Amino acid sequence: MNGIGNEIVVLDLRAGGVTVTPEAARAIGATPGAHFDQLMVLYPPRAAGLDATMKIFNIDGSLSAACGNGTRCVGLLLMAAEAKSSLLLQSDAGLLTVKDAGDGMISVDMGKPKFGWADIPLAEPFQDTRYIELQIGPIDRPVLHSPSVVNVGNPHAIFWVDDVTAHDLGRFGPMLENHPIFPERANISLAEVLSPDHVRVKVWERGAGLTQACGSAACAVAVAAARTRRTGRHVRISLPGGDLVIDWRDDDRIVMTGPAELEHVGELPAAIFAGVAAA
Repeated sequence: MNGIGNEIVVLDLRAGGVTVTPEAARAIGATPGAHFDQLMVLYPPRAAGLDATMKIFNIDGSLSAACGNGTRCVGLLLMAAEAKSSLLLQSDAGLLTVKDAGDGMISVDMGKPKFGWADIPLAEPFQDTRYIELQIGPIDRPVLHSPSVVNVGNPHAIFWVDDVTAHDLGRFGPMLENHPIFPERANISLAEVLSPDHVRVKVWERGAGLTQACGSAACAVAVAAARTRRTGRHVRISLPGGDLVIDWRDDDRIVMTGPAELEHVGELPAAIFAGVAAA
């Protein structure tokens, strides 16, 4: 599947029998036709009222607590299969509500952002996370500097720039993702404010690299832009793969709306799961 170009594999294990290890996730990503930015693994619901439990892997086998584009893909798949207009999914970031927004659009309630330095987390205290002291380049002429940081299921750092195409994020991304200030690594975004309700974004995803889109990064940018008074609380985020609409509601919850697409369906070789304990 894909969410505005974000490569997503949805693996339905709700029938039970196997689970996915980091090694298995990496093997899946290396399987022809199954390369992914994020792997959304569906397990049986663990409580009444839930539709599924999700585990999310990056292509390097690391876990991700949230993936907005992947969650929309799961929503498209399950709502179509089960003739539902809404779902409640359990993720490591908490409960996520998914709804059919009409006209091919799917909305996901991504929860509330976290701004405290220890919640992001950062390696040292910063009282104001709208900007932190971090820069790339010479002290007197930094190339990138003073990012906003926020946790939207995952740690995010947003660098405000005049032109997202003017910077080689493929070069700076790995360095910034693994900077010591981010003990759990971080997603790195370049954000260019085009108007009070439109922001252009380029993303280096933690554990995935440069991607066409990142839903949680879009949410992080929207929240950080409103928090630094660059935009309002309802914005369109343009990523290389397409646009998402982000609404940071007055109740502090973030709702992301955008399309999702099913590309093909297949089965994975059983050998990938050989020796893996039953779920």
